[in-house]
Amino acid sequence: MKIGMIGTGRMGANMALRILGAGHQVVAFNRHRERVEPLVKHGALGATTLEELVAQLVPPRAIWLMVPAAAVDDLIAELRPLLGRGDVIVDGGNSHYHDDIRRAKALAAEGIHFVDVGTSGGVWGKERGYCQMIGGEREVVVRLDPIFAALAPPVDAASRTPGRTGEPTPAEHGYLHCGPNGAGHFVKMVHYGIEYGIMAAYAEGLNILRHANAGKAKRDVDAETTPLDHPEFYQYDFDLRDIAEVWRRGSVIASWLLDLTAAALERSPELTEFAGRVSDSGEGRWTLKAAIDESVPAPILSTAIGERFASRGEAEFANRLLSALRFEFGGHEEKRP
Repeated sequence: MKIGMIGTGRMGANMALRILGAGHQVVAFNRHRERVEPLVKHGALGATTLEELVAQLVPPRAIWLMVPAAAVDDLIAELRPLLGRGDVIVDGGNSHYHDDIRRAKALAAEGIHFVDVGTSGGVWGKERGYCQMIGGEREVVVRLDPIFAALAPPVDAASRTPGRTGEPTPAEHGYLHCGPNGAGHFVKMVHYGIEYGIMAAYAEGLNILRHANAGKAKRDVDAETTPLDHPEFYQYDFDLRDIAEVWRRGSVIASWLLDLTAAALERSPELTEFAGRVSDSGEGRWTLKAAIDESVPAPILSTAIGERFASRGEAEFANRLLSALRFEFGGHEEKRP
């Protein structure tokens, strides 16, 4: 099968390489020739204009977008005049599912299909494969199955769930047609929300372990410092690298995210190269908005997002106000570090 790939950054380029490795053809697009050349050396065809990209594809064409969500509408606007009935645009980025529904409806009026694919795998996907959560018309998704299968992990990437029999399903292969337009990005959106919560749990738990030697520190004796009732209970100097390692083996909280945690701590036990400013790209917020619309409680996700905001200094004014109020009602002076 032949597919166009727009977006040759780390993830898009690795996806193109995995597709090429499965024996398919890729036409890689970037307006800068030097950013396409590495893929051309691996067998891709290169294009520096959208016209050149479309001309190298055979109708019905399939073009995969791997670009930031904010760039998708402009790209579609450029592509629309160049495409014909039956062609497919695939958005494999992190768009909001509301936008998928809108884009699919607008393109359908011209006979152009739209498929949204929530893609997970990050920089490791080239070797491990990419989990794909797909939304769109069933017949179009079936047509693109060879590409989804090429990108997906092998079936043995996870042991088979007890009770499943017969031929492995696409879900067991790491990709799933979740439903109509928007369904793929909806599932990926919630996937992000879960990821936020798991990451926060690891971070908070390891931070408690890191401070388990609090009883060894000399604490100030004043009205602004909470006393530690039993310093003898907090005399532990834990090696977080080894704790992450032991948890990876046989523990119920073992996961790929824990594997990555262990790797990060092994490289840098104090993580001093990071400032602790944690970004959020939108999906966690959208998941929380969906939970509110559905009247579904999501306190863990809400807290995890709030912690990310605070890490960027967005709680600074609230904290200053808390200090101001303590001073107003009790004359408490701020205690400086």
